[in-house]
Amino acid sequence: MRVTLADDSTLLREGLARLLADEGHEVVATAGDAAGLLEAVAADPPDVTVVDVRMPPTHTDEGLRAALEIRERWPGVGVLVLSQYVERRYATELLSRPEGGVGYLLKDRVAQVDEFLEALDRVAEGRTAFDPEVVRRLLARSTHTDPLERLTPREGEVLGTMAQGHTNAAIAQRLHLSQSAVEKYINSIFAKLDLDSSQGYSRRVLAVLRYLGS
Repeated sequence: MRVTLADDSTLLREGLARLLADEGHEVVATAGDAAGLLEAVAADPPDVTVVDVRMPPTHTDEGLRAALEIRERWPGVGVLVLSQYVERRYATELLSRPEGGVGYLLKDRVAQVDEFLEALDRVAEGRTAFDPEVVRRLLARSTHTDPLERLTPREGEVLGTMAQGHTNAAIAQRLHLSQSAVEKYINSIFAKLDLDSSQGYSRRVLAVLRYLGS
């Protein structure tokens, strides 16, 4: 696949570029800030862009806001956020848009090369890939009424695993359930959260995140 990388750490940026090249992917551009990322994508849209959250000049949320702009202007470009931080406000907005593939991993996931590459492949294919810890933080709620309270503990486990981007078969394997049981749990989850379970797989995941992040 064709990939654009954006991170203010030259060491990480070059390390990822070498890793991807060794795996047969083409790194079409790299950038050290959000403005450079947007210029690179505009000049030659890749299949996927990998972007950090906190980038120059303020090191707050420039990267995530650039990711939102990419999703808006180039919906066919997959976006994989790779960061040490979970910026909840913009992350929920990013994940709630149905166009294209999207993922959010914490940087320590890079140490697990196979999982990182698998996540990149899923995003390139228009699917989702979420770090379990990212999902946990995005689903965390304040003390006001929480729609998650309607779910049983097992439904909560299924929802958390589903939100990571796993298929029903993968959920069944990870939670030691039959696939038919997983399907029943998912139908129950969407009924309790008043979500339309007739949508496609990725849209269901994004609908859950959008609802819970509202």
